[in-house]
Amino acid sequence: QVQLVESGGGLVQAGGSLRVSCAASGRTFSSYSMGWFRQAPGKEREFVAAISWSGGSTYYADSVMVRFTISRDNAKNTVYLQMNSLKPEDTAVYYCAADLGPGVIGLRYSDSYDYWGQGTQVTVSS
Repeated sequence: QVQLVESGGGLVQAGGSLRVSCAASGRTFSSYSMGWFRQAPGKEREFVAAISWSGGSTYYADSVMVRFTISRDNAKNTVYLQMNSLKPEDTAVYYCAADLGPGVIGLRYSDSYDYWGQGTQVTVSS
């Protein structure tokens, strides 16, 4: 079992920055990959970013490339999503997820993930 708790969401103006965090517990954090997804009202959940167990490989959706950075601190059992140059279209509930599988091929797909957090709201005002 893995428990995931997101934090750090909030309201920010367009062009601003925000960092969301996800604290994990229950299994050795450094043994699995992590991802961030988001879901806006009326839309499907979409991939945002992912990071391999070691942090050596990262993956991003085209829509957030350059603006967002995913990172992890295995000593603190935490994964981060630094979001810069935020746009109103970034408004969504942001979810972290854990993929306990051995590979990284499926990290862009929600079906690959085994555990999910409850989400944190990020609202970007224009």
